[in-house]
Amino acid sequence: MVSSSHEALHRVFQEDPALFARAVKALGVSFAEPVSAVPLTTDLTENRPVERRVDTLLRMETGDNGSFLLAVESQGKQDHDKPASWAYYLSHLHAKYRLPPVLLVVCADRRTAAWAARHVDIGPPQWPSLTVRPLVLGPDQLPVIDSPDEAARDIPLTVLSAALHRRDPDADAILKALASALKGLSADDENTASIFIELTEQGLGKTPAAELWRQIMAADLSFFQSETAQSLRAEGRAEGRAEGRAEDILLLLERRGVVVSEGERARIVGCGDLDVLGVWFSRAITASSVAEVFGEGE
Repeated sequence: MVSSSHEALHRVFQEDPALFARAVKALGVSFAEPVSAVPLTTDLTENRPVERRVDTLLRMETGDNGSFLLAVESQGKQDHDKPASWAYYLSHLHAKYRLPPVLLVVCADRRTAAWAARHVDIGPPQWPSLTVRPLVLGPDQLPVIDSPDEAARDIPLTVLSAALHRRDPDADAILKALASALKGLSADDENTASIFIELTEQGLGKTPAAELWRQIMAADLSFFQSETAQSLRAEGRAEGRAEGRAEDILLLLERRGVVVSEGERARIVGCGDLDVLGVWFSRAITASSVAEVFGEGE
């Protein structure tokens, strides 16, 4: 079963595709900041029984008219079958889109990150036909962001820093810096902030840092419409909270490229049950259709 923390480590790149160029600077690799990024289908299945899916796939357009495909994989543990799958992903993407593919593997575990960073040759030793060379971001590659000013300059990068350092002693300082940065956002950024609040909680998994994050959210971030804040803050206007949650769901689905019909939109906006909306929001993080959000066909 795919975990919430697994999802957060790659979906943060869907929220801010330019995060890729900023994050991999820590690896000594330079990519131009994309001027646009288009989500593509993550289904790499061919007409045969084996189904293959990459976690996140983006077509990146850069200012110098260069284009490339970014495949992001969230890797929770070592899997010795993965290099072969990654080789398939890259070859398939190159053949399908005729664009250079880049594989980014994001790992919250140091040993897994070290394993994933190895270059794997495919073919006889005297002449390998392919070499899989993923870019890998782990706790040792991405810096700790524990300054509120630094966090405010790049909130998505701070969310990723928190997720990758969730088991480190620095986690508390990162989360406090992130909370301070989120508090500094304007009211117009409330929906965006809600998404990053949720991604942070998901990325922390079942660690002590996750409990600290819930406490921070309960303390003084009541103006956000996140599920975390709703579950812990004092009772407010239920109707307003339901409207905010419905807007969060629609924004999340829009950002993920999920098509929402007028009827489905009306059903989401018309729901006044915060518990139901909370379930829908959680499903919307991974759902590929609104039917999955509603739990239809389960």
